[in-house]
Amino acid sequence: MSSAEELFGGGVAVITGAGAGIGAGLARYAGLELGMTVVLADVDTEAIASLRAELEEGGARALDIACDVRKPDDLEALAERTREEAGPVRLLVNNAGVEQFGYLWDTPVANWDRLVAINVSGVFYGIRAFLPGMLAEPGPSWVWNLSSVGGVSASPLQAPYIMSKHAVLALTECLRQEVELAGHAHHVHVQAVLPGAVASNIFESAGAVHDGDTAAAEDHRAAMLRVKEQAMNPLAAAEVFFDQAAADEFYLLSQPFVADAMAARAETLTHRRAPLLPEGGFSVPTD
Repeated sequence: MSSAEELFGGGVAVITGAGAGIGAGLARYAGLELGMTVVLADVDTEAIASLRAELEEGGARALDIACDVRKPDDLEALAERTREEAGPVRLLVNNAGVEQFGYLWDTPVANWDRLVAINVSGVFYGIRAFLPGMLAEPGPSWVWNLSSVGGVSASPLQAPYIMSKHAVLALTECLRQEVELAGHAHHVHVQAVLPGAVASNIFESAGAVHDGDTAAAEDHRAAMLRVKEQAMNPLAAAEVFFDQAAADEFYLLSQPFVADAMAARAETLTHRRAPLLPEGGFSVPTD
């Protein structure tokens, strides 16, 4: 079994949504622990500029590139600049994502459209921009698409987000099959990342509802912020993901409870049960 440093060290990693949370944790680990050149892509240009300076101060090589994953042209430009300024991509991480709280019928159309554009279409645009070049390179490369424990479960008051993470997981499973069908599975490795409770700012910045039951939406936000207080450090999560990727796992899980959620989902589907509300209120295990 190869180590993460043997497989990824010295290569180029492109990470969308790199300005904070899981994306920033992956960037720090890739650059400072594995010696990768890290391309930081985000709409928050100040955040990625600051992170680039931090990585360079630590001895890593990094580029910061403004990128809105809702725009296919931005992803194409990101791919072109990466090729020109950094070289072939060893690891593509389609990480950018946003949350939404509230009853589905209260969700503003603009919030729905924004979430789908970032969480789902943004992953597709990233694949379309980068994968042809990765397929053409003879060396090994990896594609990581960020799903979630929410991609194997159901949760009230987060329906748009949960839907998007189910979609990303299905897209990634299909992509894995297509890469194999096209004869590239020996050098292009597609993997689904399923974080559980990992610290980020996604709950604070989540979309809200302006009409209907706004209290329910904000109560759920508060519940998720309480989960965040005990959440896993993104740098620790990054180490877990890289180690599992090096072991050639397909589902990269931050914590054991994500596997429990997968098993529970399988049982629900096997027995064709209706999804049940969580007993005793909403909570997420943190280890």
